[in-house]
Amino acid sequence: MKTSAAVAALSLFACALLALPAQAKDKDAEFFENVQGQWVGPGEIVAGKYKGTKFTCTLEGSTPAAATGMTLDGNCRVGIFNQPMKATIARSGNSYKGTFLDGSAGKGLDITGGNVSGNRVVLAINRRQLSGAMQAKFNNDNSMNVTISVHLEDQLIPVVGMSLKRVDTTAVGSVAKN
Repeated sequence: MKTSAAVAALSLFACALLALPAQAKDKDAEFFENVQGQWVGPGEIVAGKYKGTKFTCTLEGSTPAAATGMTLDGNCRVGIFNQPMKATIARSGNSYKGTFLDGSAGKGLDITGGNVSGNRVVLAINRRQLSGAMQAKFNNDNSMNVTISVHLEDQLIPVVGMSLKRVDTTAVGSVAKN
């Protein structure tokens, strides 16, 4: 009798667990999982000294196993010149930190904050007196736009734009639209 009562209690407990709503997956982690894969596309410098310069980037997107974030690593080409490109970010508290190229201590930028909202991430970037934002937005699972803007007086001015297309067969989940 005691055994059947224990089995019944365990069965009720198991049913109760199954009835609980599944824990929601971290929306930021879902966003960054969509970055995984190979991306290729054109870009252009749209303001400043090199305005009108067109380039093509080939990037590999990955996510770290131990943190919420991403790395886009590869190169961008202007004519016969090839420039390595790398952006790495990871969650730090309720925001994000990371580097573009080798960070502001080298020839790159520091990523000093940011957040994910729906189908886009907006990151604060900084290099000495220069500050701005880098935005990556998914148009769909296989298309992403990246814009880098800098503060000039009281305005945020776009200076670089890229349109990247996924060129591999990485299976991704749908990105929430905002």
